[in-house]
Amino acid sequence: MKKTIILTFIITCASLPLYQFSWKQPLAAWKTITPAAENRSENAFARVGDQFFLFGGRKKQTVEIYDAKAGTWKKGANVPMEMHHFQAIDYKGEVYVLGAFTGDYPHETPIPAIQIYNPKTDKWREGAQIPEGRRRGAAGVAVYKDKIYLVCGITDGHWDGHVTWVDEYDPKTDSWKVLPDAPRGRDHFQAAIVGDQMLVAGGRRSTAKINQVLNLTIGEVDVYDFKKGTWTTLPAEKNIPTQRAGCTSVTIGNQVIVIGGESPQKLAHNQTEAFNMKTNTWETLPSLQTGRHGTQAVVYKNKVYIAAGSANQGGGPEINSMEVLE
Repeated sequence: MKKTIILTFIITCASLPLYQFSWKQPLAAWKTITPAAENRSENAFARVGDQFFLFGGRKKQTVEIYDAKAGTWKKGANVPMEMHHFQAIDYKGEVYVLGAFTGDYPHETPIPAIQIYNPKTDKWREGAQIPEGRRRGAAGVAVYKDKIYLVCGITDGHWDGHVTWVDEYDPKTDSWKVLPDAPRGRDHFQAAIVGDQMLVAGGRRSTAKINQVLNLTIGEVDVYDFKKGTWTTLPAEKNIPTQRAGCTSVTIGNQVIVIGGESPQKLAHNQTEAFNMKTNTWETLPSLQTGRHGTQAVVYKNKVYIAAGSANQGGGPEINSMEVLE
């Protein structure tokens, strides 16, 4: 009897598809590793090669650089101005900042020009002007086929002006193009690319002018098809399981992983949820050890890293801890 049971178990396990042993492993968990030196929130966290760049945030001008191979931090050149509420990207080995705010709550001001950091020279420079009338912050930003996409956002800080705009910037030709509007306006979210599609999930419609800053979170998931040039909204049953804003999104394979966030609850969210673009299903992944919002995550060697952020709704307490999902 024992031999039969063992043989059946081996055959059953061998016949299971490999994907069942990826994110569904019970051993996968967030682990706290070497923290940054400075607490911050509403910042960005970007990766270029083996280095991670933690910068921005309210009243912050320092840049901290994490060497993923050595597991150590060092300082980089300060940012040229206060910048916060943005999703930084790696474009051909440089860090690009657009769709960012500067200034104080609730009327933060969109930064009018792209800011670019070169890791090799440790220097910042100003890039192209964002077209007047299309400037906003707390927007999603993504790269697809050497072009940069600026999605939704809000024009007047946290006060009002959430937009449906989508803009394409081609650094090669230094030209902008207006694309079809998203199905709904949203801010305080991040965009993610899977194949030829861009997914936007999470976020809210910040409206401090009617005292609705945290409440108007968005459940719907919108997807832009680059080949077709059209938007679709997923069915209601595919809404993000935990509605929140201030979350960060990254891509691994066919999955968009949405991490952390804020909502009317006091504590920042620790939820980690993944949407599979092939199966059109959501999956719950391990929760962060410390909930946080107002930061960004990066992917390195199939692991997800997140650093800094705010542990409660709003601006504090700011934290410096870093976690990795292995």
